[in-house]
Amino acid sequence: MQHIKQYVDENRQRLLDELFELLRFPSVSADPKYKPDVLKTADYVAKKLRDAGADKVEVCQTAGYPIVYGEKIIDPSKPTVLVYGHYDVQPPDPLELWKTPPFEPTVRDGKIYARGACDDKGQFYMHVKAFELMMQTNTLPCNIKFMIEGEEEVGSSNLAIFVKANKERLKADVVLISDTSMISMEHPSLETGLRGLSYLEVEVTGPNRDLHSGVYGGAVANPATILAKMIASLHDENNHIAIPGFYNDVVDLTPAERTALNNAPYNEAEYKNDLDVQELWGEKGYTTFERTGTRPTLEVNGIWGGYIGEGAKTVLPSKASAKISMRLVPNQTSEKITEIFTKHFLSIAPASVKVKVTPHHGGEPAVTPTDSVAYRAAQKAIAESFGKDPIPTRGGGSIPIVALFEAELGLKTVLMGFGLDSDALHSPNEKYDIFNYYKGIETIPLFHKYFAELSK
Repeated sequence: MQHIKQYVDENRQRLLDELFELLRFPSVSADPKYKPDVLKTADYVAKKLRDAGADKVEVCQTAGYPIVYGEKIIDPSKPTVLVYGHYDVQPPDPLELWKTPPFEPTVRDGKIYARGACDDKGQFYMHVKAFELMMQTNTLPCNIKFMIEGEEEVGSSNLAIFVKANKERLKADVVLISDTSMISMEHPSLETGLRGLSYLEVEVTGPNRDLHSGVYGGAVANPATILAKMIASLHDENNHIAIPGFYNDVVDLTPAERTALNNAPYNEAEYKNDLDVQELWGEKGYTTFERTGTRPTLEVNGIWGGYIGEGAKTVLPSKASAKISMRLVPNQTSEKITEIFTKHFLSIAPASVKVKVTPHHGGEPAVTPTDSVAYRAAQKAIAESFGKDPIPTRGGGSIPIVALFEAELGLKTVLMGFGLDSDALHSPNEKYDIFNYYKGIETIPLFHKYFAELSK
């Protein structure tokens, strides 16, 4: 551990400067206007892998954005770790809510503020720098492969094609991902599962054009009003999802599992204060930890229709739309839930409007084993680095490729993230603590050390 800390201390400023350089690339995969910047980011990641000591580094073209691959095979007989991450980021909008420019990383109170600081540039780059550390100190104990993609924020639609076509190249013993969070640095944790995702767009159309609301209001159905009513009906008075068959495949936690999950530190007053809300909302009968990690949800991610510019325009809109995501738990499948939602949403539409449902992307839930060699290696690494054992938790987010890796490569995944739930992922003023960044670089080599030792 001493040589690790020494290397980080001696290279502290450079490690930070390189991350800042990576964060300056506006690698927004959802918006085509950023395409040149996304491609430049892939080239930068490839260069940094080569600089760190990786062999066979390649920017692999796909039908969308490229996947950056690199490896270091020190001995084919030794175990191999496949590191996954993504260099694309969410759109920065709304820009006016950022205190500092989203692609000009700024440090305030020991935290890096920038789009992608935590999700996932700051986190995947820890692995590149930890690899560099092991190469420079001649302590790399096992083989390592990197697969860093550029489409995670838009559904990783080309990753499955790449994985299926490169099974031999991607052969490994475990997948290691840092794209998740810990409870806190005082209470380190390891996520043992992720929810799946079904993401759709709905469109409600009324008249064949926008109408004068004085002339036609009261005689013609307003698509915005109808859409609002339809969406409101998707939850009942207990905040359960009111779609027939939605919960059919959900398996409730056992009493012991619920007890273990809720033993994690939690202060509801601090939780509400951080979000500036007076009261929490959610499915009755479940705690916050259960609602955000082990129960399915349905959320409106965006809604629009009619005139939303400055001033007033008395219009009855022709169309209204919304984007809706559903987080899924083990045993649910994105294909089935998408089908159930579509059938239900079309069925509740009044005859006064036409409704269209367009699926965007989805992913399957995943649970990682806590008795595997890799999980025990992660436990030991965190225990040594933090001085205390990690708490097992369930993640509320979705990383669809975890299920993909298991299905196509037969590999389980270790979710060893160093972010915090308060890091404002996907929001203005996303941040990542400098302490967490360095702590990740210090902890990751210990994972490789213990994984190699426990695999013997």
